[in-house]
Amino acid sequence: MTGSFNFLKCLGCVMLFVLVTSMVDAPWLTPASAQAQDEAEAKPAKKGAEEHSEVEKDSFIWWVIETSGPIGVLIFGLSVYFVAMTSRLFLELRPDVAMPPDLMQDIQQKMEKRDYKGIYASIKERDCLFTKVTAAGMGELSGGLDEARDAMDRVAEVQVVEMEKKISMLAVLGTLGPMIGLLGTLTGMIKSFSVIARSDTQLKASEVAGGISEALLLTFEGVALSLPAIYFFAVFKNRVMSITANTTLQADDFIKKLAQAAKSATKAPAAAAAAATTSAAKEPPKA
Repeated sequence: MTGSFNFLKCLGCVMLFVLVTSMVDAPWLTPASAQAQDEAEAKPAKKGAEEHSEVEKDSFIWWVIETSGPIGVLIFGLSVYFVAMTSRLFLELRPDVAMPPDLMQDIQQKMEKRDYKGIYASIKERDCLFTKVTAAGMGELSGGLDEARDAMDRVAEVQVVEMEKKISMLAVLGTLGPMIGLLGTLTGMIKSFSVIARSDTQLKASEVAGGISEALLLTFEGVALSLPAIYFFAVFKNRVMSITANTTLQADDFIKKLAQAAKSATKAPAAAAAAATTSAAKEPPKA
C-alpha cells in the first residue's frame, strides 16, 4: 500500500509539472506584440530549418511525438508502468503459485504414510497461499474442526485483500487515462481558439488544425491507456476470486482429512486397550 501511495504522489508531481510546462509554452500567455516580433525574427531561420526538417515532418511517428508534447510523455510513461505491472501480475496470480504441484504431491504422499511431522515441516518451509491458509487451520485444529475452519477463513480474507492491493493500480490507471487525455483535449482546443481570437487577418487552417489534432490525439492516447487497464483489472479481479476459492477448498479438504486421521489415531489405542481389558476379564482365574 505504501508503494502505491508513493507512486500516486510521484504521479501527482509529474502531472503538475506537465500542466505547468504546457501552460508556460502556451501561445495564449504571450503578448500579441511579442509574438509578432518573435515571428518576424524567426522567419529567416525558419526558411532554412523547414528544408532540413521536411523529412522529419513527413514521418507520422515524429508527428505523433511532436504533437503529444509533455502530456503525451506522461501517458507513455504510465503505459510502460501498465505493461510492467500486467506482466508481473500474470506471473504472480497463477494457480501453480498459490498451490505448487510439487508441494501438493509431497503432502499427499506424507499423508498416506501418516507422516504428520513431515507434513507440518513441508507447510512451514513453503510460502504460498495454500500453506498460509493451512497453517492457520493446523494451529487451531486442537480446538476442533470448526475452530480450524474459522481461522482459515480469516486468513483467506486477509490474503484476498493483499492480492487486491496488487491490482488496485490498474483501476487507478483506468480512471486517470481519460482525465489526462481530457487535459490534453482542453490544452489543444485552447490553442486552436486562441489562434482564432488573436488573428486579425485571414486564418491559416494549419494553425487551427494543429490544436485540434493535438486535442484529438491526446484524447485517443488517454482512452487507449484506460481501456486495457479496466479490462485487465476485471480479468485479475476474477482470477483472484477463482484462485482464492479453489485454494480454500483444497485447504479445507486437507484439514478435514487431517482431523479424521487424528481421530483414527486416537481411537486405535483406546480400542486396543478396551480389547485387552475384555480379554483379560474373560480368562478364568488360575488355580
